[in-house]
Amino acid sequence: MRYDLVIFDNDGVLVDSEPISNRHLAAYLTELGHPTSYQESIRDYMGSAMHRVHELIQERTGRRLPDDFDEVFHARVFAAFERELAPVDGIFDVLEKLVAEGVPYCVASSGSHERIRVGHRTTGLDRWFGEGLVFSAQDVGRGKPAPDLFLYAAERMGVAPERCAVVEDSPLGVRAGLAAGMDVYGFTAMTPAEKLTGVQGHFSDMAELLPLLS
Repeated sequence: MRYDLVIFDNDGVLVDSEPISNRHLAAYLTELGHPTSYQESIRDYMGSAMHRVHELIQERTGRRLPDDFDEVFHARVFAAFERELAPVDGIFDVLEKLVAEGVPYCVASSGSHERIRVGHRTTGLDRWFGEGLVFSAQDVGRGKPAPDLFLYAAERMGVAPERCAVVEDSPLGVRAGLAAGMDVYGFTAMTPAEKLTGVQGHFSDMAELLPLLS
């Protein structure tokens, strides 16, 4: 393994949550008078922290989202997670091999700690991501595409940025990893490779990841 730490994004990389969350985000924004399609939600918000939703809506319309927007949205998404959420195919095999090889890993997500934990508990990923291995945009001042979250995770894990590999599936996340001075690998299950630019390599199946990192 060429790296001392593998940093995983969460949504779309560990848990197959992006279709669920963007379907509900598009529906809720439309309900509030901001017509948004599923494809537009993926384009504008995939991989970002919630503050980006607020900022883009206000920038485009001059209107603020309701004060309870995050609370209502997360309640809807968490309920859907309990019914529908699954781990990304092949991720358990990747984590098993990292543990077997003694390679440290963690998750750095734009989602809240609650969102990460709900998703991990529902899918069984919680056994792989114990205390000290979960980092959220809540932990830093700026979410992706700023590098702050990845730099924070690396610092807490005691690894220099240049010794880290980031696994991402969104353009915003890729930008954040590159800005942090880390090597980034683009997962193309949902995002076309041409939108994940500047990465060390692309892969569409989790079975392809570890050979890229070796």
